[in-house]
Amino acid sequence: MLGEADAIEFRDQTESEGSPLAARLFDIDGVTGVFLGSDFISVTKGDGEWQHMKPAILGAIMEHYLSGEAMTEGDPAQYDGVNESYAPEDEETVKTIKELLDTRVRPAVAQDGGDITFQGYRDGVVYLHMRGACAGCPSSTATLRHGIENLLRHFIPEVQEVRPT
Repeated sequence: MLGEADAIEFRDQTESEGSPLAARLFDIDGVTGVFLGSDFISVTKGDGEWQHMKPAILGAIMEHYLSGEAMTEGDPAQYDGVNESYAPEDEETVKTIKELLDTRVRPAVAQDGGDITFQGYRDGVVYLHMRGACAGCPSSTATLRHGIENLLRHFIPEVQEVRPT
């Protein structure tokens, strides 16, 4: 079961093993991504029109919940794939970065069906990973550069830049 801070991204059918819900959604033609949060589901489409896909997606979600199956099997951390990278001497800076991300950035990004995770910090550069709807969003670069970078630089003078991974 997903906890409040857990979010799992599946970028293709092969990654959906262990998640009956994601597997159901990938069975729908045109679905190219599934992002499961503790209180939302974000579906990314490739080809196809939303008005044609929406009934099938909603039907798959309803069918899943009526079946009583879990959203995922096993530990949600197994799907994360995030390997953090930073020098031990930067631990306090990284702690502050993560706190700002968790309290000020992630809640806003989650409202748009996405998530952002800390990936690393090196030489004044913060590396972040956009997931869910935010990963393919055309404004994600602007969000990183103008919003998140400015926020982090304001509170942490050592931060010089934010880059996506």
